[in-house]
Amino acid sequence: MNRRRIFVSSVQKEFQEERYAIRDYVRDDPLLSQFFEIFLFEDLPAADRNPEGVYLHQVGICDLYLGLFGDEYGWPNKNGKSPTELEFDEATRQSKIRLIYVKGTNDDFKAAEMKALIRRAGSGLIRRRFRGKGTLLPAIYSSLVDYLKENRLIAVRPWDAAPCINATLTDLDREAVRRFIFDADAARGFPLRSNVSTKQFLMHLDLLVDGRPTQAAMLLFAKRPQKWFPTSEIKCAHFHGQIVEKPIPSYQTYRGNVFQLVDQAIDFVMSKLALSVGTRAQGSKAPVKYEVPRAVIAEAIVNAVAHRDYASNGSVQVQVFSDRLEVWNPGRLPLSLTPELLRQPHGSVPHNPLIAQPMYLTEYIERLGTGTGEMIRVCQENGLPEPDFEITDGFKATVWRKTSGKTSGKTSGKTSGKTLRGTPAAIVQAMVENPTVTTPELSQRLGLTERAIEMQIRKLREDEIIGRVGPAKGGHWEVLQ
Repeated sequence: MNRRRIFVSSVQKEFQEERYAIRDYVRDDPLLSQFFEIFLFEDLPAADRNPEGVYLHQVGICDLYLGLFGDEYGWPNKNGKSPTELEFDEATRQSKIRLIYVKGTNDDFKAAEMKALIRRAGSGLIRRRFRGKGTLLPAIYSSLVDYLKENRLIAVRPWDAAPCINATLTDLDREAVRRFIFDADAARGFPLRSNVSTKQFLMHLDLLVDGRPTQAAMLLFAKRPQKWFPTSEIKCAHFHGQIVEKPIPSYQTYRGNVFQLVDQAIDFVMSKLALSVGTRAQGSKAPVKYEVPRAVIAEAIVNAVAHRDYASNGSVQVQVFSDRLEVWNPGRLPLSLTPELLRQPHGSVPHNPLIAQPMYLTEYIERLGTGTGEMIRVCQENGLPEPDFEITDGFKATVWRKTSGKTSGKTSGKTSGKTLRGTPAAIVQAMVENPTVTTPELSQRLGLTERAIEMQIRKLREDEIIGRVGPAKGGHWEVLQ
C-alpha cells in the first residue's frame, strides 16, 4: 500500500520538539503508520541545493499539508515571505488537504506577519488550537482518522448507525412515528402508512441493527431522547446588547427529538426578532415580515442539529444579540470542505446520514449541499449582510440582523405599518401561519400562561393589529392594518 505523505510546515526552531513528536507519533501508531508517512525537512541529507526549492517541491509531492502556526513568523526571503507562508501558499495553489493547528488561545503576542497568516487561514482552515503536545497529537490523530474515513480507506460505521445500547422498540414514541409518516408522505410521498409496525418502519429507514434501534432512531423518535443522549438538547439565550453578559434576559433549554428541538429553537429566535406589519393597500390581508426571514434562521438551526457531533459533551447553542444571531454546534466540517467553500456550490457530506435522511423526507433539509448558499441568497434579497461561517472549537454560523449596521449593498424595500417585537410578534406570526390557532396552543408554543397570552391578544386588538372574524369557536384571526 502506498502511504500518504504528510508535509509538516512550521518555524523549525519554535516547534522542533512538536515536529519530532508528530513524526514519531504517526510512525509508532498501529493504524496511522499503515497509511501515512511524515516528511520533515530536518530528515533530508545535507546537499548543495536551494532549500526554498526543495521544500516547495516536497509540498508539491505530498498528499496532506500540516501547518503549525505559533508566535514566530520565521526568516523572510527577499520578497518578504517566510518558508512557512511560502509552503502554505504552495499547498493552497495545488489544492492540497490543509490541516492547520494554531498555538495558544490568544494571538496578541504573535509576530504581526504570523497574525496576518493566521487570519488568512482562519476563514476556513483552522481546525484546532493547541497548548502543547498533549492537545496537539490527539487533534492530529482525529483529523487523520477523518481523512481515512472520508476517503474510504477504513470502514467505520457512522456514529448514528450504531445500535443504542440497552434501547428497545418500547422506548420509541409511536405518536412521533405516526406524525413523521404523515409529514413525510405530504412532503415527499413517503410510501409507508401510519399502521405499519414500528419494526418495519425502522427497517425501511435503516434504523434497526440486530433488532435494536440505532442511535439515530432514538434521537429521531424516542419518547425521551435525552435519557440516552443528555447533551442532545439545545440551549437558547437572548441578550439585549452585543456581548454575553448577565443577567440573561431570556434563557431556555429545550429537550425532545430532533424535530422538536429545531421547532422550539426557531420559535425562540423568531419571538425575539422585530416583525413589521404592513398595510392592506395591495390586498385583503396585511403583509407581515420579520427583520430576518424565517428560512434563514431555520437553515442555521437545522444544520446545527443535523450535522453536529453527538458523541461530544457539548450542546447546540443559539444566542440572539441585538445585532446578530449565533448558532454554534460541537461539530466540524469534512476535510473536503472549508467555510469559504460553503459559499460556493458544493456536495452534501452529512456527518449523521441516518439523521439527515428523515429530516430530508420531512423537508427540514435538502440533500444537495444548497443550504448555506440559500441562506446567503435570501439574506441578499432582503437587504441583509451575508451570514458568516467559521470553525472555532466547533462550527458557528452568524446571521446578521438589520440593526447590525452592516449592509449587503441590496435592499428589498420598506414595509409601512407597525413594528412588533418579542411576544406580540410571535403571536402575530403564529396567527399568520395558522389563523385558527387557539389560546392554549399559543400558550404551549410560547411557554407563557394562557392569561398572559390573552392580555397580549387584547392589546393587539386594541391597537388594531389583529382582529377576530367569526365567533370564539369556529372563527379565525386576521392581521389588520
